[in-house]
Parts: sequence; C-alpha cells; structure tokens
Amino acid sequence: MKISVVIPAFNESANIVACLESLNRQTIPREDYEIIVVDGGSRDSTRERAEPLADLVFIQTSKKVGGARNDGAVRARGPILATTDADCIIPDNWLEVILEDFERYPEVVQLFGPVDPIEKTIKNHLSLALANTLARIGYYTGTLYYTLGCNTAFRKDAFMQAGMYHVVDAGDDLEIARRMRKVGRVKFDSRMRVGFSMRRYEQFGTFRSLYEWLYIVAHGGSSEKHQYTRRKYK
Repeated sequence: MKISVVIPAFNESANIVACLESLNRQTIPREDYEIIVVDGGSRDSTRERAEPLADLVFIQTSKKVGGARNDGAVRARGPILATTDADCIIPDNWLEVILEDFERYPEVVQLFGPVDPIEKTIKNHLSLALANTLARIGYYTGTLYYTLGCNTAFRKDAFMQAGMYHVVDAGDDLEIARRMRKVGRVKFDSRMRVGFSMRRYEQFGTFRSLYEWLYIVAHGGSSEKHQYTRRKYK
C-alpha cells in the first residue's frame, strides 16, 4: 500500500460515484492505493453508493470537514495521504504525479496543485484561472499556500507530527500549510490537477461565498455572523 485517498462526504449521492469511478481509473496499480470515504452522517444513499467503489466507508466521529479528514487519516494504511472532495473529478494520473513528487523530493511533506471547473462556463473558468494564478504567485513569493483540501497530499508521519487538520468552520486546509512548513517543504505542482465543482458558488454567488469564506478564515476559522460553510458535516 503506497497511498491512501481520504474523501469526506455528506449527502453526496449525486456526485460520489463519478468521483470514485475517476479514482478507480488511476494509472498506478489499484493494489497500490486505497480509497477511504468518511461520511458525515448522510441522510441520502451516499454510503450505499460509495461502498462498491471504495475500500473503506465509515461514519465520522470528529466534527466538521477537517475532523472527517483526520478520521480518515487515522484509519489510513498508506505512508502517503491524499485528500479530495466527493464532488471532484480526478484525472487519471493524479496519484502517479503525487507519488513521483514524493519520491523525487524527500524534503517535501505536503503537495498541492490547481483546480479546474467541472461546470465549464466562462465565469467559472475565469474565477478559477484567477484562483490558480493567485496560488502560483503566493507559492513562488512564499506569501500564501493555497492548499485546498480537494487537491492536497501529505507524508502521513509529517501530517501527524504537525497535528493534523484543525477542526474549524473553514480555512483548515489553508491553515495546515503553515504548520507543515515547520516540518518540511510544501510544494506546488501544476500537473497535480483536479476537476472542482463550482455548484456552491453558483448557488450562493461567487463573490458572496468568497467574502464569507475569507471572513471566516481571517477570524480563526469560525464565525457566528456568517452561515457559510464548505460542507454541513456534523
């Protein structure tokens, strides 16, 4: 077992199959990786639809999406952890790129990459093109590590040493990079891409969603004023 993929999910019956099918089409041998789905107490058929396509499906015990990822990491058997979301589509070479980078760069403890819109509208392409540009600028200037939980990988021992994800409403996936940098190097690889669903931004409005998300991040990951949350995990 070389790598464990951890996927938090909550009421994702409409999306989980496409995500897991894309993960089952990876270019590395299937026996080299495991797929773990951590369910946040879904009230639909998420677990039933995930079970035939995943190696392990269980209900989370920790709170929020960061806690779901932590629960999956604790149960993971691989020395490398990769995280994504249940509504993402994963390119066939995603795990191959991750393993190649960790082998080539022994000092790297965390990897991340860009995201592309699944819903291919001009607005969505422009929004994510801007986000990907900011991610590159932040990385190469050392000012921001845009390590989204939908497209991140860790060395498991370093992830545990850093204290895993903080359990907050939002921003846990960016905050962890600051702690991982104390353990080793955090690297951006433009080849490490995922298809990202813009459905929540389309539903609530891109600028409103970004404003509330940034507000929560700036206030330590929680807020009583704003109701924004990336997932309604328990």
